[in-house]
This record gives sequence, structure tokens and C-alpha cells, in this order.
Amino acid sequence: MSLSGRRRQTAGAARAAGVEALLVTHLPDVRWLCGFTGSNAALVLVCAGRMRAMLFTDGRYTAQAKAEATGVGVTIAANPALIAACEWLAETGVARCGFDDGNTTVADLNQMRKAVPAKLRRKMFEPVGWLVAKLRWVKYADEIAKMRAAAALGCRLFEGILATMQPGMTEDAVAAEMEFAARLAGAEAMSFPTIVASGERSALPHGRATDAKLPRRGFVTLDFGVVLDGYCSDMTRTVHMGRASAAERDVYDAVLEAQQAGVAAARAGAVTGDVDEAARSVLRKAGLAEWFTHSTGHGVGLEIHEGPRLATKQTQKLEAGMIVTIEPGVYLPGKFGVRIEDMVLVTAKGAEILTPCTKAWIEL
Repeated sequence: MSLSGRRRQTAGAARAAGVEALLVTHLPDVRWLCGFTGSNAALVLVCAGRMRAMLFTDGRYTAQAKAEATGVGVTIAANPALIAACEWLAETGVARCGFDDGNTTVADLNQMRKAVPAKLRRKMFEPVGWLVAKLRWVKYADEIAKMRAAAALGCRLFEGILATMQPGMTEDAVAAEMEFAARLAGAEAMSFPTIVASGERSALPHGRATDAKLPRRGFVTLDFGVVLDGYCSDMTRTVHMGRASAAERDVYDAVLEAQQAGVAAARAGAVTGDVDEAARSVLRKAGLAEWFTHSTGHGVGLEIHEGPRLATKQTQKLEAGMIVTIEPGVYLPGKFGVRIEDMVLVTAKGAEILTPCTKAWIEL
């Protein structure tokens, strides 16, 4: 969908929420609506009558805003962008403006109110939740294409690092080689600090890379992603250095079965809590559910963590076009951990894996 189409969709959602305008300050939402990628911005979308949109930023982005912001007015503000946006909004005659209370601080809300005339302060700003962010949960064809490319690059990074990893190499060195290769291949950045957790540290779900050395025998968990054209990828693979014990292999096989069950359960119309349960029930039967300590997955897009959340008691239904992770894990403190994660595209018929590199047992 074009940027103008996204703004029309958003305006319709805003009107349905009972507001005449939206003040958008969460930068991924700003980018999604107008294409601007700078680090300081506020976008006002007037939805009543003739739709209008105005982007406010500062002098650092004069050329960039005019080049990137498509189909919207651009104001280079002398005041902070948020203040300038509210002052402009007050002049439009809008009486009720929605804002994202999930990403707006109390201090920012106070500034917003002070920037409009006293008679408007009490009722001008109406919280509408993550209105734009929720629209971003379902990806359009151009977004899916970008995320396919990011996921494919992630797979190539994993396949490349397998030829390099060896006992005694530090986790930091593994992460550095992957990140260097990613930049050489065109990645703008990593989606998040690369996780390389080896040996006993593999039992840390978010064990970021350290100077710890890869063991001669033990698991290594690699959790990483890249950003291409603004969109993130996310995947996890766990490999074993040296010969594994029967217990280690059993845990790996149980996590793999759970991950495959989660993928099989994901389809348009499926309840997110049911997808979580499909994976969790496998580990429960294996006597390992106690050590699965996080949710089964989350949405991915312009942000590495978006909705929906695939977790116990979640009631959101998956929709075709959503891209989510399926990532069960087992973490045995002081021993080892295993996590396997794919990024999948939800379709009417099921889930298409976007990170199809091998999940077979690997001993290095």
C-alpha cells in the first residue's frame, strides 16, 4: 500500500476512535505514514474534512525531510517539533486530537497541553492507544518483500558463521564476525545486540555476547537479526560444540518439536494464546515446560518487537499478513539452554517460514 493509502487507512481508524486528528510522535509510526527516517519528528494527521498531514522536525533534517516525506507538508520548526506540531494543530480548529498514550510520557503530555490555548487544554488530547502501531501489525506486499530479504540475509549469516566457529573463539568474536558480514552485505544495522551464549551461559535467554570462550563441549545459542530498508529480521539457532550427551540431545529434540508445533498452529484466525499452547504443550509432555520462561513469539516489522504477542492467555487473533516469531526454548540454570526461532508470515492456509535455514542437529 502506498504511503497515502496508509494515511487514509489511519485517518479512518482515527475517525472511528472519535477524534478529528492524530498527533504521531513514535518514530516508526512516523516513518510508516510518511517515509521520514530522522531521529526527531512529530506528524499531525488531520482527519476531519479534507485530510491533511504536516511533518515537523528541526533544521538538521531540512534536506532529508523534503526528500523523504512523501505527500505531506514539511515544517522546519524553531521550537521543539512536538511543541510546533501542537501550536499548528491548535490553529486548525480541531477540538479533539488523538495521541499514542503507550509511547507518550507524562512530561510530553504536559508540554502538549501547554502548547495549546487554555480553553483547549482539557479536552484537546484524547488517548487512543497504539492506533498506528496496530495498523502496522499486518504487512503489505512491499513490506513483506523487504522482510523476506532481511530474513534471507540472516540465514546467510548463520550459514557463514558455522564455518568459522571453533572452541576457544570468544562469543564477542562470533558476534563481531556476523555483524561485520552483515554490514558488508548491505545491512543498515543489527536488529538488536547479537546474542551469542555458550556453555552454561546458553541457559540465559538473553545472554548477549561476552569475552567467554566457546567450549569444547556444549551448546551455543545464536540469536540475531538485521535491518534492511528499515525492516528487521529475527532468528535463533542453537548448535553444539563437540559430542553431546543423550540428555542434551533429548532437550534439543523436544524444543525442535515444540517449535514445529507452534509453526503448524499459526494461521489466519488462530488465537495467539493457542499458538503459544501448541508449543508449550509439547514441552509440558516432555517434562520441560517449567524451564520455558518466556512467550512463544512476537510480531516483527519496523521494530524488532511489535504486536501481536504469542503468549499464555493472549486472545488476539492472527491475521493474514502478520509476521511473527515462533521461538520456544528450554533453559536449565547452571547446565545449558536451547532456543530455536523462525520468523513466519501468517497466511490463510498456515505459516510460511521466512528463515528456512536448517534446524537439524549440528555438532561442530
